[in-house]
Amino acid sequence: MLSSADPTLSQRAQEFPEHLPRPAQAPTALKGIRVVDFTHFIAGPLATMILADMGADVMKIEPPERGDELRYYPPAVPGLEAQGGPFLWSNRNKRSVAIDLKTDAGIEVVRSLIACADVLVENFSTGVMARFGLDYEACRALNPKLIYCSVSAYGREGPFADRLGFDPVVQAESGFVSMNGYPDRMGVRASSAVMDISTAMMVSNAILGALFARERQGEGQFVEVGLFDTGLLMTGWATMQHLVSGKEPERNGNTSPDTCPSGVFQASDKPFYINCGNDKIFQRLVGQVLERPDLASDTTLANRNGRIAQREFLFQELGAEFLKSPWSHWQARMRQAQIPCGEVRTVGEAMRSAEAESRRLVTHIAHPVLGRIPNIASPIRYARTPMVDPTPAPGIGQHTQEVLHEALGWSADKVEEMARSGAFGTRVSAPSTDFLPCDA
Repeated sequence: MLSSADPTLSQRAQEFPEHLPRPAQAPTALKGIRVVDFTHFIAGPLATMILADMGADVMKIEPPERGDELRYYPPAVPGLEAQGGPFLWSNRNKRSVAIDLKTDAGIEVVRSLIACADVLVENFSTGVMARFGLDYEACRALNPKLIYCSVSAYGREGPFADRLGFDPVVQAESGFVSMNGYPDRMGVRASSAVMDISTAMMVSNAILGALFARERQGEGQFVEVGLFDTGLLMTGWATMQHLVSGKEPERNGNTSPDTCPSGVFQASDKPFYINCGNDKIFQRLVGQVLERPDLASDTTLANRNGRIAQREFLFQELGAEFLKSPWSHWQARMRQAQIPCGEVRTVGEAMRSAEAESRRLVTHIAHPVLGRIPNIASPIRYARTPMVDPTPAPGIGQHTQEVLHEALGWSADKVEEMARSGAFGTRVSAPSTDFLPCDA
């Protein structure tokens, strides 16, 4: 029966199909891998979510009273305590363990978890894990096969190790902002947290590589991924273009400095994007789609450099043609001619598009409080080891007792003893697999 706690989110969830369960007997890629997750905000949690989607048991270590600060990023989800949209997006398939790391008992708990884990991931400020006595060497002594992944801003050593790192700052410092926007004004940041997201992908890749190396060589290792390091990579081949030419990349708005025509055009009813990445695509565009033999036979426009030099003229000609018919007309013709193109959509339109529907990228899943919530699927598709069925992001400390019973084999008396010692703060949930509220 649906809860009435948040009818708006439940109604929105109903717009999308129900998630199709994976084959019951299919294995998962990371079955049996335990991850102790000390991360917060975006880059770390999104990385560990990727591992959780692959079947790893991700135990999210959170401060007992407030949890991960990302929980409070808007919009808050009505009916849920300390869970906003961004947190739901980046923390599915995890178990939350509320531990007070400022107590000796709390440290004892996490040391016990680390001793039986395969992977530890942390993105605290430099020096924090060492102050807790949980630096790599200390953890390696507990568990020599541990993969210890540290997500830093500017590296854990060197003159900038003390600096905090946030996505928009790295966008600015890496040169990414300078490349984006229009030439007549200051560069702009990407609204999406592209540096955090790309760092998360680097982190999950680094951990998977380290696990593979351990399988072959029998040893764990220290792994580090830097936000700024990833940011420089995210400027793309502009780095090598600069080194080859000595020139700084210019802002080109929605056009491309490397291909032409590439940019936004307006049909009679809506805008769309075309990317003519080579000479053959251009010939198909002007010859088959637009039926402009004068453009197709123009020797100046026959190659990339000629078209770039004539960009203004070419955009005027194409723009006038495209305004004559609606997008549906041009879409059909360009699809037949194999022209890379697409409608300029809002986020909501993209989520509800035929393309997203055909790939089942947005579905709904059961939620213990709200009845159901939307879910954004992982883009990874495994044939033999499909991704796990999604479970909602956890409440603060929702699985504390469950994890200690299952992972450590602790008795109820032992857990109660640690609770009296202050290890879990005031949020101590009852052992359950049914998503009980945090204060149950």
